[in-house]
Amino acid sequence: MVPETENIESENYTITVTAEDREEYSRLDVFLAKKLPQFSRSTIRRLFDDEEISSESVKLSVNKMPAVGTVIEIEVPPPVTTDLIAENIPLDILFEDEHLIIINKPAGLVVHPAPGHYTGTLVNAILYHCGDSLKGIGAEKRPGIVHRLDMGTSGVMVVAKDQSTHEGLVSLFSVHDIERKYEAIVGGKPPVHSGTITTTIGRHPTHRQKMAADVKNGKKAVTHYKTLKQFNGAALMELRLMTGRTHQIRVHMSQMLHTPVLCDPIYGGSDSHLKRAPESVRQRLIDYPYQLLHAKELGFVHPITKEKLHFTAPPPEIFQAALQAFSELK
Repeated sequence: MVPETENIESENYTITVTAEDREEYSRLDVFLAKKLPQFSRSTIRRLFDDEEISSESVKLSVNKMPAVGTVIEIEVPPPVTTDLIAENIPLDILFEDEHLIIINKPAGLVVHPAPGHYTGTLVNAILYHCGDSLKGIGAEKRPGIVHRLDMGTSGVMVVAKDQSTHEGLVSLFSVHDIERKYEAIVGGKPPVHSGTITTTIGRHPTHRQKMAADVKNGKKAVTHYKTLKQFNGAALMELRLMTGRTHQIRVHMSQMLHTPVLCDPIYGGSDSHLKRAPESVRQRLIDYPYQLLHAKELGFVHPITKEKLHFTAPPPEIFQAALQAFSELK
């Protein structure tokens, strides 16, 4: 079934190639991306492939500039709707402009629809909240997910509203030109106060729901860690990610430092580290289904406005309650 388009008009542009253009540019996609900075080169190439870029006088080639005087017509169709459902799910919004939105994701909220979670996700919530202000990614009207937090991980996330912002954020993440700090309550005592963990991370060879360090075909994963507070049987850790592998912090804490994130349902192992906690908190944590891991800080340069942005969000109440309980232990 072909998705229906929104009831809005296409965007149309007409550009005439000058002698100066021919002198400066050798490729059509580079030229058009410069003349229409709201569109990336990949978007220009997609429009070209979809025959939305044309000229009545000559057959165009994406990697070659046409002759001086060539009139180029560009039609940008409106983004098509997807089968994703907009849902009125409350969002804790830290910042929003026409290009992106920063939210404090609660633990338990899945980021993107997937088998078992087709509705009730962050993407469904963003679709509802943004409405017509969501310009879409590629040819679809959907938010641009640049990075993901596990369902059970809370904290600061950025979501792009348009293609250019999405590509700019992806570039920042790929070159690690972004500040990300997490906090976690872990069981036990880290062997050293601070350091850097460098491994590969990939799918566990026998447990397909898990990831593992130093496995065949894994990808490089780097985590800087520091112990902020050491308690009797637990520690508050600060983690800074230099890469963004699936379950990276959880794997590194459990497998490399042997101090699993508290309450981690996959990598936590025994709950013996909870035995020293006060009974009231211990019972809450035993039944708590998510790891006590929180994305506390996110900082980057806005890919469009070039403004320096930095956001922090406090951890959820149960995280703070556990922290307080451990700090009161003698």
